[in-house]
Amino acid sequence: MLKNKFYSLILFSIVTFSASFIGGLVTISLKEPWYSGLIKSNYNPPDWIFAPVWTTLYIMMTLAIWFFWHSKKRDVNTIYIYFIHIVFNATWSIVFFGLHHIFFALVVLVILITLIIILIIRFKRVNYVSYYLMIPYLLWCLYALFLNYNLMILN
Repeated sequence: MLKNKFYSLILFSIVTFSASFIGGLVTISLKEPWYSGLIKSNYNPPDWIFAPVWTTLYIMMTLAIWFFWHSKKRDVNTIYIYFIHIVFNATWSIVFFGLHHIFFALVVLVILITLIIILIIRFKRVNYVSYYLMIPYLLWCLYALFLNYNLMILN
């Protein structure tokens, strides 16, 4: 059983952090000089804050799906929703930093937030730890929505 838990943790880590890896590659290679030229609101945090916050959130997301997976009442549809949500997580960076489409990134973010809310509701029915681990992620994405919206208005 311990071996199964270890392998599932590794698998969920790879799946979850793949979004981070893809988003990071796109961001590093295509962010500048475009992003620096945008007019930003006073609510934008400094750039250095994003890496530690996202790393923490990806760890929490991985643990949330892992705890859910090892729950007795888990269902496979929630796992599928989690995987779809990971695709949208990576897609935001591609659309925003790669394609430089602020409006379409906002649309992707609304879909992502909707999927996060669905996951939170489904997690709450099965595993409270998973439920609580997703709340900071939802809050950060709502903040990102606010920032994305401000960038769209200002630019």
